[in-house]
Amino acid sequence: MGVHHIHKRKRAHEKLEKFPHNNKYIRGLDKFLIIIAIIGPLVALPQILQIFVLKNASGVSALSWGLYALFNLPWITYGFVHKEKPIIIGYMLSFFINLIVLTGALVY
Repeated sequence: MGVHHIHKRKRAHEKLEKFPHNNKYIRGLDKFLIIIAIIGPLVALPQILQIFVLKNASGVSALSWGLYALFNLPWITYGFVHKEKPIIIGYMLSFFINLIVLTGALVY
């Protein structure tokens, strides 16, 4: 019985989509998501500049930014388990950005 299950799992893995994908639109989407994964977390840069350049963290919730960082950790784990570069890159960058904002909110 156990051997049958192993062979069924092998067959299931053979049905995965090829990477890079044959379809140029899907390949383009894959590349686009890597770019979004890098640019997306940078949206918080104005918040970081306000905190560290102006030394003003009024209105910044340390609790919220700490929870944002905490909730990035399961996604980072998921990205590594499933070997998904956009998820790994995006959520690791978000994690570090969130930690920077959290640190600034606690310091100022």
